[in-house]
Amino acid sequence: MKDKPSFIQNIMGPFYMFIESCVMAIENIMQNRLRSFLTILGIMIGVTAVISLITTISGVSNSISSSFLSMGAGSLTLSAPGSDLKEGLDDDDMARILELEHVRGLTPTVSVSCTVATGKYSETSINAQGTNAYYFSVHEDSLKSGRELNTIDSDNMAKVCLINEDIVESFFYGMSPIGQTVYLNRLAFTVVGIYKSDSSVSSLLSGSAKILMPYTTALKMNNASLINNLTVYMDSANASDEVKTELSELLDEIFSYEDDTYTITTMESIEETMNTMMSMMSALLGGIASIALVVGGIGIMNMMLTSVTERTVEIGLKKAIGAEPGQIQIQFLIESFLLSMIGGLCGVALGIGLSALLGHMMGISFVISYGAILLGVGFSAAVGIIFGWSPARKASKLSPIDALRRM
Repeated sequence: MKDKPSFIQNIMGPFYMFIESCVMAIENIMQNRLRSFLTILGIMIGVTAVISLITTISGVSNSISSSFLSMGAGSLTLSAPGSDLKEGLDDDDMARILELEHVRGLTPTVSVSCTVATGKYSETSINAQGTNAYYFSVHEDSLKSGRELNTIDSDNMAKVCLINEDIVESFFYGMSPIGQTVYLNRLAFTVVGIYKSDSSVSSLLSGSAKILMPYTTALKMNNASLINNLTVYMDSANASDEVKTELSELLDEIFSYEDDTYTITTMESIEETMNTMMSMMSALLGGIASIALVVGGIGIMNMMLTSVTERTVEIGLKKAIGAEPGQIQIQFLIESFLLSMIGGLCGVALGIGLSALLGHMMGISFVISYGAILLGVGFSAAVGIIFGWSPARKASKLSPIDALRRM
């Protein structure tokens, strides 16, 4: 029975000492409210910056990935410049691609840089794009008024075109452009429709076109006869790998198995590239924001060194009545840790709120990044310990005799 109090004392002693050190640390923080607030503010700003930047970048990445998947699900893009023996693809080659299993259609893309003119108005370097009738089967909601392109237009190299809202505002403001004549590189075209700009992946990669025309007409304007770019549409998004393999085999045969004659881009490869870029950007911005945490840590060190100087007599008295250097060191480390953690937790709350606000303003999805929260809290805890170590060590090494002389 005599050992029981000693056992309890051995177990509970360090715990009571820790609680007492926490209470004393809080009392000292409260006694120096302004100085403590300014020190906490540095940590809070750093954690807020880390969490808000990383969370916002994650939201942008998720939104871009969702947009890419929704815009390009069930399709892949093909760039086929060919070789010296065979440049590009002709109509027979495209017919063979259409015969592949799971391929339900394709749209050629022929870009033309045009000078657009109507009467006394003109504008240079307008991006026009040649395509086929299948384009409008895929983009059913793209037509605003008028009619779509059809197979007859492509077969006859018809000089007809559809224009988007930008061209309407620039050249046909206040009037209907349907049936009007517009000059593209001095060639007279009849406007047959108005369309919404394409937001598909192929369009994003090649540049959004303001004018659509039959691809055969675009080829003629470029003095070309072969297609270099296609978008291939599949009957199922799950067939992407199979179609890519079969298409690669067919293109190898078409281009006589020469190297570097074509490039096939799938949604998976685009998404992977985007995720890699976003991860690098997130790490870069997180690293830049972490500099604020280091600055906050220097503020903690400065405050703790000042506190050690101010409390020299207190430290001397504690040592004189038997306080161990380790106990003194732990007390100051706890105070530094609490300062840093208070700033870290406030920064987490502020960072989440700022991220939600930025997400709302930018129109992107807001998803709490637990990794960013752990990084911010962990970094702030590490800052409190690392930058508080030197002042705590200095306090523990003070001589009680020298300290008491200042009384």
